[in-house]
Amino acid sequence: MAGALPIGEPAPLDGLLPATAAEDAASRNFGVYVHVPFCRVRCGYCDFNTYTNEELGGAKRTDYASQAVAEIALANTVLERSGVPARDVSTVFFGGGTPTLLPASDLAAMLTAVTETWGLKPGSEVTTEANPDSVDADYLLALRDAGFTRVSFGMQSAVPHVLATLERTHDPARIPLVVQWARAAGLEVSLDLIYGTPGESLDDWTASLDSAIAQTPDHVSAYALIVEEGTKLAAQIRRGEVARPDDDLQAEMYELADATLGRAGYDWYEVSNWARSPQVRSDHNLAYWLGHDWWGVGPGAHSHVGGVRWWNVKHPVAYADRITAGLSPAAGRESLDAQTRHVESVLLRTRIREGLPIDELGASARQAVAALIADELVDAREALSGRIVLTLRGRLLADAVVRRLLD
Repeated sequence: MAGALPIGEPAPLDGLLPATAAEDAASRNFGVYVHVPFCRVRCGYCDFNTYTNEELGGAKRTDYASQAVAEIALANTVLERSGVPARDVSTVFFGGGTPTLLPASDLAAMLTAVTETWGLKPGSEVTTEANPDSVDADYLLALRDAGFTRVSFGMQSAVPHVLATLERTHDPARIPLVVQWARAAGLEVSLDLIYGTPGESLDDWTASLDSAIAQTPDHVSAYALIVEEGTKLAAQIRRGEVARPDDDLQAEMYELADATLGRAGYDWYEVSNWARSPQVRSDHNLAYWLGHDWWGVGPGAHSHVGGVRWWNVKHPVAYADRITAGLSPAAGRESLDAQTRHVESVLLRTRIREGLPIDELGASARQAVAALIADELVDAREALSGRIVLTLRGRLLADAVVRRLLD
């Protein structure tokens, strides 16, 4: 099961936001994240807020779309009553879990609720995550017809023994098929990879990178495997059944990914993300890194509007009970003070290719820049133009860079 929710102040049952949330809202984009908390099986490494059929405790997948639509209506009321000006939606992202375990008509209904409630900006990105074994050609065509523009497939690896360790259920031979079907439907394609799985070699990782590139996706994400407490994988490592991921090997794998993707025409734009061009970057994720606003729909979903962050109750039953009663599903929230917002801005904006403006740093942090350049963690040319942009070495040590900028 997923970890505990954050500790914050109680959220009001009507969901209303403090007046500060409306300040300068027109200068920020507004996105919508829809969390679909259903999975066919639970992968041993995953600590996301997801549930198999056996864990639903009376909640029904068939009821979920209508519950999410009800939260969208509630969200509109909350924003209006809180004085937040109406804004067209810039991005919509369906994540999970496995959103595509639901019928395409359910995803279409939720997307329609978003568009009819707020409207979409022209050219808006609308994405769903999908497991390769959860869609077929007709399903992807239905998504296109509903207004989706992009699909992000959880490829993770092309090597069977790595997929088995991760407890992924799809056949790697299915990846070319789903990419072909998505292309035929006119959808942009992203492939998500994981590296550093116990037992995965550099040759295995090379095979996965080569396989992903062979599909010519628009976008590739590559994430180092993190062992989260409370997961099956963490227990296996604790019992000595599998080895703990090796930090040095993961660093080698990251360097290999950057070099291999670079040769294939993919440019990094965030520490774990590469795109064939700026036009096919993940706009939705960039909105998170740039501190824009979004409303998170669904059990355990997190939201942020104008420095106010909140999170919904986790379990689908508790979520359904709140929605059915006409109450906000928010379990708790926090209002970020200026210092916390600055820390988060440094943490997130140093991760992206455009970097962090140096003039947003305090005097002591600006003095640290020269040492970061000398240590080959920050790009000297970019620093001279007024921005903190990480080198390849800096991306590997991004957390250390942030600490030095915040000391």
